[in-house]
Amino acid sequence: MNPRLQSLQPYPFEKLLSLFEGVKPNPGLAHISLGIGEPRHPTPELIKRALSEGLAKLASYPPTAGGDLLRQSIADWLVRRYGLRTIDWKTELLPVNGSREALFAFAQAVVDPTRGDAAVVCPNPFYQIYEGAALLAGAGPYYVNTLSERGFVADYDSIPEDLWRRTQLLYVCSPGNPTGKVLNLDQWSRIFTLADRYDFVVASDECYSEIYFDEAAPPLGALQAATILGRGFQRLVMFSSLSKRSNVPGMRSGFVAGDASVLKAFLLYRTYHGGAMNPAVQEASVAAWNDEHHVRENRRKYAEKFARVIPMLKTALRVERPEAGFYLWVPTPIPDTEFARRLYAEQNVTVLPGNFLARDSGGVNPGANYVRMALVAEIGECLEAARRIVEFTRKL
Repeated sequence: MNPRLQSLQPYPFEKLLSLFEGVKPNPGLAHISLGIGEPRHPTPELIKRALSEGLAKLASYPPTAGGDLLRQSIADWLVRRYGLRTIDWKTELLPVNGSREALFAFAQAVVDPTRGDAAVVCPNPFYQIYEGAALLAGAGPYYVNTLSERGFVADYDSIPEDLWRRTQLLYVCSPGNPTGKVLNLDQWSRIFTLADRYDFVVASDECYSEIYFDEAAPPLGALQAATILGRGFQRLVMFSSLSKRSNVPGMRSGFVAGDASVLKAFLLYRTYHGGAMNPAVQEASVAAWNDEHHVRENRRKYAEKFARVIPMLKTALRVERPEAGFYLWVPTPIPDTEFARRLYAEQNVTVLPGNFLARDSGGVNPGANYVRMALVAEIGECLEAARRIVEFTRKL
């Protein structure tokens, strides 16, 4: 077996199962999970209809690069959404089977395994795929803290010069998981300057980009920032997905876009990797990318939940609305694992301990004494969960 597999840590949800082992939750209360960021709003009918109508195409092998119609629809969406002058759907864009698969595979294509000192930098806390991708690519992950006192912006100035010189890949997540932080233009400019100086690739994870609270102010994207700053997409690739935007996590549909030379190498990797998208899923994806009505309705539902849940939670906890995304990143009055375990036992509500999403770095674990709450259920369930959390917290 690949010995690098031994370096992988248990996934956060495996740690949660271990934490809850032996706990018997209150049998008088139905279970409510705020622990997993799995969208639970209904899938739009137009997507389901297109998926069904596309089943006739299952008799053909799909091209790894994706069909022309799908790539064109994504390119058109990118231009509309981010105000890009243009994007070449033939060279600067690839459909992928969800951003998770692509974020992992990307490191395998980018990292030079012959360099034993290669580093991959990622935010801390972070989406665990970044770490696993780095380790299995033969690189060492480096965790740069995103702390509340810095507004949850990564402290790149804390990274030593010799580490930057060894860096081959930088993962960025904006809007952030779990903090909801959206990077501004100055922060993107700093990232681009570092990438140019030290010649590494930036992988911008933007899977939460379409869940925000002001229709007039959508989150800034990496390709958009590059365009505003008058630069090309060199050393930059962004990742996006339909899972959160369109409530189709089971469809596994997303894309990567950016630097044509990087994507050419990534396409070669994917040709062997076997990453072609199901033809029926491609048809459904075209329908999804071409429609914004269902996306606005999705945002309306999340905005209503945040508007009603946060005032309730504020009566017992320090809670602030994120800039975007569907998570609340909440400080806890007791250790996060104890908070999560006791909340599950007494109120049958699941939240995710923050330290499960982070690693010790610079003498701290930036996820410690936080919990992540995913407001993904319908509003009635979220309100009931908030009521129970307040009742539990007031008794501490």
